[in-house]
Amino acid sequence: MRIRALTLDLDDTLWPVLPALERADRELDAYLRQHYPDVARAWPIPAMRVLRAQVAAERTDLAHDFTAQRHITMQRAFAACGIAEAPLEALWEIYFTARNSVELYADSLPALERITAHWPVASLTNGNADLDLIGIRAHFAHHICARDTGAAKPDRLIFTTAAERLGVMPGEILHVGDDPELDVVGAREAGLRTAWINRSRHPWPGLLGAAPDLDLPDMEALADWLDAHPVTR
Repeated sequence: MRIRALTLDLDDTLWPVLPALERADRELDAYLRQHYPDVARAWPIPAMRVLRAQVAAERTDLAHDFTAQRHITMQRAFAACGIAEAPLEALWEIYFTARNSVELYADSLPALERITAHWPVASLTNGNADLDLIGIRAHFAHHICARDTGAAKPDRLIFTTAAERLGVMPGEILHVGDDPELDVVGAREAGLRTAWINRSRHPWPGLLGAAPDLDLPDMEALADWLDAHPVTR
């Protein structure tokens, strides 16, 4: 492989996202209990999650925009309690800040520092990760997210958008991510090379077609592989 640039998934590749999402739900619920107790009683965390899933199922046109889906969820929850205008800005600030209070895997930051010393890297995410809030913006040449692109992984458009931003042909980009379908299959179909960060060491699901170019246990292993293949630079 000749690799001139990398695209990198964020959630569950550089950090576990579930703890942050659960924290965001709790902090939002605490705010509602303090300021809008009727809404909090009507929509405890499990019920709010169900409503969020219903909105996602109904608004497939917003599959690339988790922010819009969450705003609609809050509007519906408040409307069901007889409140026409939900305080969306305040609610979103609370949720967004907590959602970005992530704890990186121990290997992630050292590996990022090693990799970005030699290759341009673009973050490529379907979610709402904010590189500035997390404190890793300096390691990325570009940030490509589904909401801004108008398409979510595994759609080809988000990968080709990243290639255009990087100024590199898709076949010379290594996409790195944890999700077999969204990351590996999506990138492969868009013409990128693929690295699966497979922390649990699962076997490749054969129903998804060809295995990734690289099957690695963590980001350190990716940095080691890149260092061992200087011809890729």
